[in-house]
Amino acid sequence: MMQQYLGIKAQVPGMLLFYRMGDFYELFFDDAIKASRLLGITLTQRGQSNGEPIKMAGVPFHSAEQYLARLLRLGESVAVCEQFGDPATSKGPVERRIARIVTPGTLTDAALLPERSDQLLMALNLEPGSARLSDPRVGCAWLSLASGECQVAELPASRLGTLLQTLAPAELVLPDKERARLTALLERQGIELSAALAESPAWQFDGVRGEQRLAELLGMRDLAGLGLGGPSAAPSGAAPAGIGAPGIGSPGIGTLGIGCASALVDYVEKTQGLAPTHLQGLKPWRFEDNIALDAAARRNLEITANLRGGVEDSLLSVLDHCASPAGSRLLRLWLNDIPSDPAVAIGRQRSVERLLAGAAAQSARPSLPAADLSAGLAQLPDFERIAARLALANARPRDLSALRDSVLALQGLRQCLQQIDADFFAQALESLVPPQQAVTLLQQALLEEPGSTVREGGIFRPGYDADLDELKAIDEGCGDFLAAMEVQERTRSGIANLRVGFNNVHGFFIEVSQSQSDKVPANYQRRQTLKNVERYITPELKAFEDKALSAKERALAREKWLFEQLLDRLRPSVPAWQALGRACATLDVLDAFARQAADAGWRAPEFVTTPGLELRGLRHPVVERKVATYTANDCVLHPRRRMIVLTGPNMGGKSTYMRSVALAVILAYLGSYVPAERAVLGPITQVFTRIGASDDLASGRSTFMVEMTEAAAILNAADDRSLVLMDEIGRGTSTFDGLSIAWAIADRLVEHNRSLSLFATHYFELTQLAGKRPEAVNLHLAAVESRGGIAFLHQVREGPASKSYGLQVAKLAGLPGAALRNAERIMQSLEVAAQEQQQQIDLFSATQAPLIEAEAAPAPLSPSEAQTLARLQGADLDALTPREALQLLYDLRAGLDG
Repeated sequence: MMQQYLGIKAQVPGMLLFYRMGDFYELFFDDAIKASRLLGITLTQRGQSNGEPIKMAGVPFHSAEQYLARLLRLGESVAVCEQFGDPATSKGPVERRIARIVTPGTLTDAALLPERSDQLLMALNLEPGSARLSDPRVGCAWLSLASGECQVAELPASRLGTLLQTLAPAELVLPDKERARLTALLERQGIELSAALAESPAWQFDGVRGEQRLAELLGMRDLAGLGLGGPSAAPSGAAPAGIGAPGIGSPGIGTLGIGCASALVDYVEKTQGLAPTHLQGLKPWRFEDNIALDAAARRNLEITANLRGGVEDSLLSVLDHCASPAGSRLLRLWLNDIPSDPAVAIGRQRSVERLLAGAAAQSARPSLPAADLSAGLAQLPDFERIAARLALANARPRDLSALRDSVLALQGLRQCLQQIDADFFAQALESLVPPQQAVTLLQQALLEEPGSTVREGGIFRPGYDADLDELKAIDEGCGDFLAAMEVQERTRSGIANLRVGFNNVHGFFIEVSQSQSDKVPANYQRRQTLKNVERYITPELKAFEDKALSAKERALAREKWLFEQLLDRLRPSVPAWQALGRACATLDVLDAFARQAADAGWRAPEFVTTPGLELRGLRHPVVERKVATYTANDCVLHPRRRMIVLTGPNMGGKSTYMRSVALAVILAYLGSYVPAERAVLGPITQVFTRIGASDDLASGRSTFMVEMTEAAAILNAADDRSLVLMDEIGRGTSTFDGLSIAWAIADRLVEHNRSLSLFATHYFELTQLAGKRPEAVNLHLAAVESRGGIAFLHQVREGPASKSYGLQVAKLAGLPGAALRNAERIMQSLEVAAQEQQQQIDLFSATQAPLIEAEAAPAPLSPSEAQTLARLQGADLDALTPREALQLLYDLRAGLDG
């Protein structure tokens, strides 16, 4: 048996092997030690191998799924080895082989997958000769096996980190010869990977072979119709390092990306035993097709996760009113890929508008039945995921019954749309029709409540298969046969309490009490002796037992075969179920947008071709849910007003105001309504943020270094279609250094990048920028000071703030009174000193640099000063008495005066 185990284990190096033995999955050697540590299960030992005890641990087969789920969450991959032979007839170890391989990126089982998010599998590869390039191109492809969605991209390596942090793949597949260089590349970018890593042979990443393989899988002549194929883009070693710069990555996606997609297909076939025939085409992915949001912007704006890593209080949590898990997953996908083309957003907003209009019409006519889309969507199964399991032949009986039973819910959903606006939603109504041939087959085949698993049986209706009906009749007739035999044997033997029964251990038996055992007929054969009874069997009962037990086993085998045949017959309907699932998910997201707009009073944005944005009565979508009263503000930016220099006290609302502007832009281009009374937006293709302060100890970068790195990326990439948020840049160094850097960055954003910028600062000297650059304006967050402290009004007003209110905020934070009074005295003395010296710094002045140089080179000493200095240097201070020292001091002073 151990030879068999080691042979199977050699097929899956680097994975844990669940080896089926009876009612347990056993693990041996290092696998047992690792599983014991990760799962907290008992580690034991038995027998020897090479003179060492064999370590082993096990989990019950009926609860294996929960252990698999825990291992997958820890990034482990597991090969499940099942028994396929009959232990009773096997001369050696029973036949075993790997039935399935489960990895973090190839999950399709509902028990292992998170309901409302995707587990992505991604492949990466570097272009040939990349070792000589400063910024080589990287091919990548990512796949959601549970839905069949696959996207392909080629991009500069400098932008790979943004993509990985946005998508957060569960598993990365790398070519075995490039793994070291790819992981080193990611480490240099400071990317911490939580994904599991897997290797595939480098030849599987060959693009020419891959194009043929993918075209064959998709039933196409080539991939040109998908926008794929041809040579990859030229090496990009000279490409700008910025994230999201327009034009980068625009060349066609060639063999580098296609090879990665092909490697994904090979990896899925290896782990699942079948190629992913449910692949919904291959979608080219390019940075310029979406609004560029780097990792810092996504983190600071808390789009899909808050700063603590959770979903609560993120933009996703505000929007996710979806009734179905599929809708939530699609919403997350839309937030990851926000289209930069306003036409997409306008199409979605028109649907939201019709849904809102339909709801308003219903409220005006209460006599009509309400069209509740959300209730109808909640009743639907997860079509896309069931279709994927159907394609991979691992669907369960209740998956199929859920498809069959969806017919009525879909009819109700279509009625809702017809009631809202049948003409506008005509295309959606056509999409919400299940494949009739598949539904008819399911209705003919399945019981109303089929068994949960194939091994339990109880799947098919009577009349679906004559052979199965015959075997079930034999099995189900056991009760009648045993009752008749019991009456017959009581009459024949004269034993009134004789009983005919069955158990799983000993099969059928005739039970007689020991006090009556002398009356048993001669043809009774003793089968078992218990405390007070004897159990017997007769030739007649033995013959029926063989027939009945074999009938049950044959019925289960027949049902298993019939179920496999049913899956094969349903496989052509997979694309139709997938299209139906996507249509339902899209409708769910749009309905969630409409519900949020109606509940929170959001308005439809307008898109114009001229650069700029106008937001009136703007609110922050998350913060407004947390406060009783929210103070709305305006924000206007256009070519003659490109930068807002924002001042005001800490806690005054500067960061909230800036974030609300960026979130309004994101919501508008997403296709949602926005939290504002009026919103007009010009073309915006990138959003950048430099907000908050944190270090990166793992990469050896200080808070200031992180701040400067992010600022450099913005200055290198931002253009006149970018929205830039800068919050208190330059505070991580000395005052003059920080002020100089902040001023230079603000000036470059206005003059060179010409971005739409919001620049929050506590350097009041920066408010002079508006006097030098007409495109810059000063705004401030208002606050009122009184005897009780400070009151934040959260109102954005024209002009710079009058003071920073730092001491008042420190008082609110609970700083000790003594420290506050000391800080106030120090501040007053510094202000007095500044007024006396009248040193007003003007960083725009061209004479400032010579002034500093002059201070660095002092004027020569006068003769009296030189004589006094020489006398002081010549004095033996240690030998002087106190009186002599005092006299020397008088003499030196007289010399300087004289």
